[in-house]
Amino acid sequence: MGKKIVRRQYGGEFKQRAVEDLRNNRLSQYEVAAQYGISRSMIQRWERIYLEEGVAGLYIERRGRASAASGVQKGRRPKLDKQVEEDLVAENQRLRAEVAYLKNLQALVLEDERRQHKKRW
Repeated sequence: MGKKIVRRQYGGEFKQRAVEDLRNNRLSQYEVAAQYGISRSMIQRWERIYLEEGVAGLYIERRGRASAASGVQKGRRPKLDKQVEEDLVAENQRLRAEVAYLKNLQALVLEDERRQHKKRW
């Protein structure tokens, strides 16, 4: 069987120490990553969170899907009001009928032009 991947969780204090070490001691992300035994991309992510949200952002649990409370809803579209949905279906049917009518009209015009062109010769 495959190897099981163990994901390590780091506490807010650990993240804060790492990021403050990076910023206060003017170390590179690579140096801090080596010092703390983590990847550079993790340090990069924590630094971005620190700059955008402050120290408190490092203490927030971020695993799993974002909840609807976070403001960004992915996946399903919100349900439409019944009347709005009926109006959209009716408009869609009307537009389909209009497109079909215009296609037929165009075919008739082209056929008429061909007949007129044949009569001239």
